[in-house]
Amino acid sequence: MSDLGAQLRQARAEAGVTLAYIAARSCYSATHLSNVEAGRRTATDDVVLAYARALGGADVNRRQLLAAGVVGPVAASELIRTGFSAALDGRGAEEDWRERVAQYGRDYMEIGADALQARLAGDLVVMQQHLDTPRMWASAARALAVYGKTTKDPREAIRWYDLAATAADRSEDLGIRVWVRGRAAIALAYEGAALNIAKRYSDEAIGLSDQPSLGRLNALMARAHVAAGRGDLGGAVASDEDARRVFDRVASDELVSDFAVPAWRMATFRSMLYARLGVVGAGSEAQDEADRLRPAALTRFATHIELHRGLMMAKSGDKTAGVAYARRAWAGLPVDRRSQTLGLVLQEVERAAR
Repeated sequence: MSDLGAQLRQARAEAGVTLAYIAARSCYSATHLSNVEAGRRTATDDVVLAYARALGGADVNRRQLLAAGVVGPVAASELIRTGFSAALDGRGAEEDWRERVAQYGRDYMEIGADALQARLAGDLVVMQQHLDTPRMWASAARALAVYGKTTKDPREAIRWYDLAATAADRSEDLGIRVWVRGRAAIALAYEGAALNIAKRYSDEAIGLSDQPSLGRLNALMARAHVAAGRGDLGGAVASDEDARRVFDRVASDELVSDFAVPAWRMATFRSMLYARLGVVGAGSEAQDEADRLRPAALTRFATHIELHRGLMMAKSGDKTAGVAYARRAWAGLPVDRRSQTLGLVLQEVERAAR
């Protein structure tokens, strides 16, 4: 029996509820949950989260147990402290959570992933206890998508994106459902990671609605990156053109938020696309536009563009200079400002030079 499965069974037994009770409040069958508790199936993060949600009235010991299982990088004691502080402050109103999640979208652009993950994990544990309305599910979906971006392993990120999509579906908000899938798609496709999964998210987002939106924009740009990663120049350019038409309708005024796509960020997406394709003219134009329009404080995203330049050099034939350029850009960014995405882009430059 797995330790976590046994802990889940213990928490359920202490709460005095049945497997059927947990199943009725989650997307899992009682049979599957029984197999998890017995160690025959993996106790994934979303299963643990389902238990934590269903056992919302549990005492401190059970809350600590489940919180530690869901967000291992964060000390359970810190999560308990965060939870009690939130309760004492009266946090729980829908508008308060909506603004708090919006702030995470802004912070994502400037704060290191590790620091952001620790804060966000604490709020996600508290938020679980307030998922009583569609609007709260919408806030949770956005927060879970950001949390996925703070992880260091694309496989782990996919689990969080899947959970975010499930939360978005619970919100019954079509815009949120499209956005979560589009954001997951562009996150993975931009990194060149799990292209099949990125395509699935993109196809789902595009299939949900044909109306112009930021979610559809992200999904179309993801489709372009998937095509580029597969060597399909024509498909990549066609999807980029589709995305630009949507961008002309929905471009964001807000300059600094993970939930926005202003002109500088669109240029960053396109810079990576054409660098990956080795198309110097369009790539250089996008890079210059990103540098001209991007807020000066966003140094991590400036490094993105420098890595793109290195990739474009390598893809267009100057392999040695491209790798050297990209490595200098990486070395010039403070360690606490680096991200998994930047590391994956650097690896792509190095692969292109082989």
